[in-house]
Formats: sequence, structure tokens, C-alpha cells
Amino acid sequence: MLDRDLAILYDLDTKQLKRSVRRNLDRFPIDFMFELSKEELVDWRCQFGTSKSEVMGLRVAPFAFTEYGIIMLASVLNSERAIKVNLQIVRAFIHMREIILSNKEILSRLERVDRTITEYDAQIIVILDNMSQMEAVKQSGKDFAKRKRIGFKN
Repeated sequence: MLDRDLAILYDLDTKQLKRSVRRNLDRFPIDFMFELSKEELVDWRCQFGTSKSEVMGLRVAPFAFTEYGIIMLASVLNSERAIKVNLQIVRAFIHMREIILSNKEILSRLERVDRTITEYDAQIIVILDNMSQMEAVKQSGKDFAKRKRIGFKN
């Protein structure tokens, strides 16, 4: 999540949130929080077409927080609202993780079904090949019956 979104949730100014994070940078390693680069900021602005400072607030590169960074914010922003918001955010992350795990289970089941179908397809191809060979033998047998017999006749 971006700093400006979190600031809205925590009912703070983005400036206040960033100031608190900068005072405690040792609590936010790169896997918890990072600042968007200038190129990323330009790309991000282009996604919106125009950037109005009062609407977008995109003049300064925002901080992007991971799940762990958001949890760490609870220790940096030690207000009652911050604690309540963090609890809700953590619950949302837990719910997202549950959804992802259920999707993984569904995907593994689909992969098993796909493998089974592939095996059945291979077996069906073998059966069809055998049937076409039997049909070819049957056709050649009809030609044999039409020929004139040679040898003793009863």
C-alpha cells in the first residue's frame, strides 16, 4: 500500500506519516517499505493521464509498504486509531492469503484433472489407431475374397 492511502486510513497527513517512518528507518528494511524511484513515479503518473496536486498528490515519490511494513507501522504510529486500522489491515491480509491458498488448491486439482485427461487422450489415440489398423485388415480381406481362387476346388 502507498503512504498516502495509509495516511487516509490512519487519519494523518501523508507528510506526518512519512516523517514518522523516516525517524524510524531502521524498522523498515527494503522488504518492509521502499520509496518509488523517479522512473516508477513518472510511470505511475502516466497511468492517470494528468496529475493535479490537490487530487493526486504525486509531486513527491511515495513510500510503498508491504504487509510487514504496514504491521511495523503499528509500532511507529502508536495511536489508538493506528492500532485499530492495523488490526483491520492484518485481517484483510489474512483473508487474502486464505483466498490465495484456496485458489492454489483449486489449481492443483485442475492440474490433476488435466493430467488425467491427457492420459485418457493418449489411450484414446491408441484405441483409434488399433481400430484403423483393424479396418485396414478388414478392407484387405474383402479384396482377398473377390480374387479368383487358385488350386483344388471342392
